[in-house]
Amino acid sequence: METMGRHVIAELWDCDTEKLNNINYIERLFVDAALKAGAEVREVAFHKFAPQGVSGVVIISESHLTIHSFPEHGYASIDVYTCGNLDPNVASQYISEKLNAKSTEVVELPRGMGPIKTKDNKVLSVHSG
Repeated sequence: METMGRHVIAELWDCDTEKLNNINYIERLFVDAALKAGAEVREVAFHKFAPQGVSGVVIISESHLTIHSFPEHGYASIDVYTCGNLDPNVASQYISEKLNAKSTEVVELPRGMGPIKTKDNKVLSVHSG
């Protein structure tokens, strides 16, 4: 099925807490992960929280990679969204390995498939709120 992109959402558990709290390590890791997946890095922005935690984004020509780390729980939530022929799982798996995650839960969502249609070819509308 044709899509405009692939979006991996990953939950990383029991990670190395020192790595999760090291902004320089996280930033380098995410840039390296993007490059490993074959992406073209455009912009990088990361923030270190007090007393702990790092959030950040690597903007790539093909979309983005993001993280929110919670060192006190050994946990990181990451997103890797790619368009074109890039596989977001390459970057996601690399990040998981380098953070020494002992448990990883991954969901991949196809993005931009067009409106969902019913069997009688009517557009299904989903609203929230």
